[in-house]
Amino acid sequence: MAGNQLVVLNALDVAKTQLYHFTAIVIAGMGFFTDAYDLFCISLVSKLLGRIYYHVDGAPKPGSLPPNVSAAVNGVAFCGTLAGQLFFGWLGDKMGRKRVYGLTLIMMVVCSIASGLSFGDSPKGVMATLCFFRFWLGFGIGGDYPLSATIMSEYANKKTRGAFIAAVFAMQGFGILGGGIVALIVSSAFDHNYKAPPYEIDPIGSTVPQADYVWRIVLIFGALPAALTYYWRMKMPETARYTALVARNAKQAAADMSKVLQVDLEAEQEKVDRFAREKNSYGLFSKEFARRHGLPLLGTASTWFLLDIAFYSQNLFQKDIFTAIGWIPPAKTMNAIHEVYKIARAQTLIALCSTVPGYWFTVALIDILGRFFIQLMGFAFMTIFMFALAIPYNHWTKAENHISFVVLYSFTFFFANFGPNATTFVVPAEIFPARLRSTCHGISAAAGKAGAMVGAFGFLYAAQNKDPAKTDAGYPPGIGVKNSLIMLGFINLAGMLLTFLVPESKGKSLEDLTGENEEGTADTELQNA
Repeated sequence: MAGNQLVVLNALDVAKTQLYHFTAIVIAGMGFFTDAYDLFCISLVSKLLGRIYYHVDGAPKPGSLPPNVSAAVNGVAFCGTLAGQLFFGWLGDKMGRKRVYGLTLIMMVVCSIASGLSFGDSPKGVMATLCFFRFWLGFGIGGDYPLSATIMSEYANKKTRGAFIAAVFAMQGFGILGGGIVALIVSSAFDHNYKAPPYEIDPIGSTVPQADYVWRIVLIFGALPAALTYYWRMKMPETARYTALVARNAKQAAADMSKVLQVDLEAEQEKVDRFAREKNSYGLFSKEFARRHGLPLLGTASTWFLLDIAFYSQNLFQKDIFTAIGWIPPAKTMNAIHEVYKIARAQTLIALCSTVPGYWFTVALIDILGRFFIQLMGFAFMTIFMFALAIPYNHWTKAENHISFVVLYSFTFFFANFGPNATTFVVPAEIFPARLRSTCHGISAAAGKAGAMVGAFGFLYAAQNKDPAKTDAGYPPGIGVKNSLIMLGFINLAGMLLTFLVPESKGKSLEDLTGENEEGTADTELQNA
């Protein structure tokens, strides 16, 4: 289809892998490193927040965040992220990817620092301030999803586009790992310098005053990687696909990409004007959009929604699962800072052994196996491993089987990341028209964050013990970890079935996929996928 394609876009499609590709991956990827760090680091310190601000004199167990506070602290950033994905996704199509890109980064830096400086003269005041800043932190993070994916998609060549977009998303794994490592370093340093007895020996003394600095340092550190990449984000030119197909400025698109590709490119203003007259007229809520892209949008949004229910419930609450099987000792046998160390160690091991490798398996194989196969396979294995954990759950709770449980649990993470967690991010950046690409990616990603909220809030209550005497303070009895895992298994199964709505985009030009080269292309490509 290249014959009817703009020369500048064809040059991007057939370009060999060059330095600018890797520069774009690093610039966009460091934003994703920050996103993951900021979203997941709260789970490392939420137990500490409970000990510091919700201690109850004479209680047999350390203080913990009340259910409503815990849900707010863990989930408010997701609310912000969902809103940010929709707003900045839309704005990226209206104002351009680059112009909005810097704004999201500034929000992330400012709100990361502000989260760590949360203040108040009462526990409720500190938590309210923390939630306020984490909402706006999430709002900035939300913008990074559609913009990073769209920019990388529009810069990449068609042969390795999947690997480049997946590599940006793979930085999420390093962000989760980075959060664990920072928490390990900070907690071990404080634990070494401020010795404290376990809670069961001295409930008050087990939480030293300096523990309040630990969670603040962990949260503030998230601003650093984002701040380091701001200059380079601002130096990136606008993508040629936005400049030519949306802003309709062929001269600027050719000039920008001539610098990037280091070749002379012709400005084809007449062809751009003809494309504008003949095509690209239908809007997001039109019948034509529904006919061409309605089912694929339903597929990308629904699979991301279901995936994130399972993924975030596992990730945010893995400390509860580890405690339930005895991998993290009972809270009363540790002091406050040492508990942070134990939780961070568990999360770091999971990230190192399964989360990070899974992402990079996707990067290596996505342009060989294809998006559809990897997503289908990932959901299938997540379903199998989730049922393998859930059905004989009592077997795994025995001390001699803890390691086997963690290995199986790690495999669910591995196949989430070598599977739908990566592909649900990649595909929406490829299969929608340039003028709606960022918006549609934002809609798909927002559906994912809605799933993350269901996972984060729902699992918090669902995983509680059926016995009222064994639930966490303030929580009603739930269905237990076993039944929660069974429920997650069925959710993964539904995701596998809905994957059949998502078209394959491997090795095809973006314009061929979306019908922006010539009439009928979109229908043909989506039917053939």
